[in-house]
Order: sequence, then C-alpha cells, then structure tokens
Amino acid sequence: MAHSSLDLARTALLIVDLQNDFLHPDGAYSRAGQGAAEIVALPGRVKPLADLMRARGGLVVSTQFTLQPGRGGEPIVSPHLKALRPFLGKGDFLPGAWGHRLVDELQPADVVIEKVAYSAFYMTRLEWVLRKLGVERLLVAGIVTNGGVASTVRDAHVRDIDAIVLEDGCAAFSPEVHRTAIDALRPVGRVATIAEMAREVEAA
Repeated sequence: MAHSSLDLARTALLIVDLQNDFLHPDGAYSRAGQGAAEIVALPGRVKPLADLMRARGGLVVSTQFTLQPGRGGEPIVSPHLKALRPFLGKGDFLPGAWGHRLVDELQPADVVIEKVAYSAFYMTRLEWVLRKLGVERLLVAGIVTNGGVASTVRDAHVRDIDAIVLEDGCAAFSPEVHRTAIDALRPVGRVATIAEMAREVEAA
C-alpha cells in the first residue's frame, strides 16, 4: 500500500509514558516487582528514531502519566487503577519528581504533557499544542499498547490527527496482549516498524 510522504514540519514522535517510575529499576513498578522485558527494552529501540527526528527537525513529544497529590500529599488514584496497582503510593508519578520524568535515554522532549488517564488527549493540552505547532501526524511509541497507546491513537483518530503506531516501539505486559492490541488498531491507523519510519524520515 502506498503511503503519503512525511512532512516533518507537521510530524511528531509521540512517546507515551516511558517514565522512570514505569521502567527504571528504582522506579515504582520495579520496586513492586511489576514489569516486563519488552517494556524495559523500548527506550533503546525508540532512541534512534527520536534522535533522527530531532536531527531532521521533527518534534519529540513525551506524555507523562501523573498521580496528582491530594489531601496530605496522598496521590489521587482512580478506583480501577487502585485495584490493578495497589502498591502505588505517595511520591509515585509525582509531577516534577524523578519518577515522573521521561527516561534519560530518550531525553530531551520538545513538549511534555502531563496526563491523568489512559489517553494523552483526555483533559490535557495536547490537542491545543499540536494544533498550534501545525502537527497533523503522530508516530506513536510507548506503553502500554492496550492502554495508553490504544486510547491515545483512537482519540487522535476522532480528531482527524493521523497516527502511525510503531509496532516494535510499543509493548504491553505480555506479548499476546500487545499483538491483540496492535491488530485492533489496524482499522484506526497505519501500523509500521521503527525501521520503516526511520527510512521515511530520512527520505523526507
């Protein structure tokens, strides 16, 4: 299938939630024994494309899952997430804290978006920023494929923002869940590999 050429002035690499608290050995998830090798491997896979985007004038946008402190500094955690991840506590995914930040390997991001739910568009300034910067296409990487990635890609779709899912730039807590989520996104947008998109960025 033929694909339209990339206009890098209108394209951004969107890195979903590749944060220290999710990935780093000292982060909240690792401390609780939660993680997956496929997730930990993502920064190394995504870095060459992020570097290439920066070198060629494209934007790198990072979304940061955020637990907003409430009364007494305790994080506001949605009930469904509290049931899934009861270990989340004070200081985890705290705005501005080390655990909240994009992993060092992928720094710096041109734009950083705090988010409080799966979708990076839900109650954030992401759409406003993309419109102001003239971005019409997103190359989407990050975690988890069936959560933040899928929700963000679907929300981009209904906003007429083209989203290309980087199949090997995303991961879930199991390969099976990842594959199912990728297949479910094929009707919504293009699915490509990091290598394919790197070639297209080079040619742009």
